[in-house]
Amino acid sequence: MQPIKNIIFDYGNVIFSIDFSRTQNAFNALGVNNSGEFFGHLQQDAIFDAYDKGEITSVQFRDHIRAAAGNKNLSDEQIDAAWNSLLLGIAEGNHDLLLKLKGKYRTFLMSNINDIHYTHIMNYLRREFNFEGNDHLFEKVYYSHLVGKRKPNADFFQQILDENNLDPAETLFIDDSPQHLEGAKKLGIHTYLMKAPDTIQKFANENLL
Repeated sequence: MQPIKNIIFDYGNVIFSIDFSRTQNAFNALGVNNSGEFFGHLQQDAIFDAYDKGEITSVQFRDHIRAAAGNKNLSDEQIDAAWNSLLLGIAEGNHDLLLKLKGKYRTFLMSNINDIHYTHIMNYLRREFNFEGNDHLFEKVYYSHLVGKRKPNADFFQQILDENNLDPAETLFIDDSPQHLEGAKKLGIHTYLMKAPDTIQKFANENLL
């Protein structure tokens, strides 16, 4: 294997901790039946893919949640709170690690995300770390709802490779979703599946630094 020179990081449960069960429980409390099938780590309603790709607006997304819950009177605030409940935060030391890795590798952020989550996370970074986004931690950041592409589709990975002249044989992709790794593997990108109790700090200290 050629030496790794480039690292593409997923965000959720690699850098930023999330818990899908919290939103599943919150959706259930709103009246959504089968919330685990409606929204989950490995499968979900097509509305979430469309929202992640910026194909629908936040207004349309909320209306879909109201329809799924059978309650047209749910407020925007109730829906946003349920949707954002999976977002836990960033472990101490993760940002320092990313800056250290940026000094040794070409690093990129690749996130399936949407407008409501993006707004919540940007506010969190500003409030907790005085950061204006994640741009300073990576060479370049890619948010699905802004580029119109979503993992595991290979075209999302191909865009990052092409725009940054990356050799897939020298590139590592780290993600917590096995289905997302498949899109990278098709292009010859090396992959690593992040699974609890593993952490990005443990993996990096043992393999990248």
